[in-house]
Amino acid sequence: MITILKRFSTFFTLLLVFGFSAVLMSDASETIQYFPNTLGSYWVYEDQDGNELTRRVTESKEIDGELYHAFNYEPALADWTDYDYHIHPNFYQIGEERVTFLIGDEVEKAVKAHFTKEMAAFLTILEKMGAPFIMLYDIEIEAQDQFYALPMPIIFNEKWNATQIKVKLTLRPIPPQDPPEATIEFTIVETGTVVGTENVETRAGTFEDCLKIEYRTETGVETSSPEMGSDPPGESFTTLWVAPNIGIVKFHQKAEDIFLLHPRSGPLN
Repeated sequence: MITILKRFSTFFTLLLVFGFSAVLMSDASETIQYFPNTLGSYWVYEDQDGNELTRRVTESKEIDGELYHAFNYEPALADWTDYDYHIHPNFYQIGEERVTFLIGDEVEKAVKAHFTKEMAAFLTILEKMGAPFIMLYDIEIEAQDQFYALPMPIIFNEKWNATQIKVKLTLRPIPPQDPPEATIEFTIVETGTVVGTENVETRAGTFEDCLKIEYRTETGVETSSPEMGSDPPGESFTTLWVAPNIGIVKFHQKAEDIFLLHPRSGPLN
């Protein structure tokens, strides 16, 4: 069995924030706005390599009869493998029951880019092993349009389903082998939990009482052949720190890309 394993961590911290009004909205009691949406507001983040990302609130847009606030980003995304919906949502909605990021089209492009990259590595290994066939493949992705970033009202240590992604990978060896094709289906369920509050120090200053939100994926795998194995791929563990009336001030993600297949020179099963 060939296993490709890559562990990686990604950090973003706030460098500069500007433009919004830090006004508390009032009802029977004060409600903190964790995702401010004042037009023209912007946040500048820096990753672990010193690269900067600017996120700016732009004109709202009506999508399928619902109004969404909008972000744009500088620099524009050049590689879909760099996209992460936790930090790169283009549209978001603040409702009475939850904060929702609209991610469907973008996450499908990003997941396909990741699988294509890993398949390229797998096919290189297959070629070096001297396999007597060429492996063709198709990737089908079905992603939930919404990412439920934060429920309302906020309840600590209560888990919710944030999003779900399904991926079907179909493998077809040429010339045909036995079987002529094989499939691997992944179901990725991500859950979120608000685990508490923390003070966060960044180059933009110290932010008190930030919500600490943890998101974890759990992936199920089904294969068309028991011989292919059904070991789950690596999971991701993402943390957002969200400051009252400021928004996201820190992002950290630990993830593993694992490709578990059984490349060999004979039939697939």
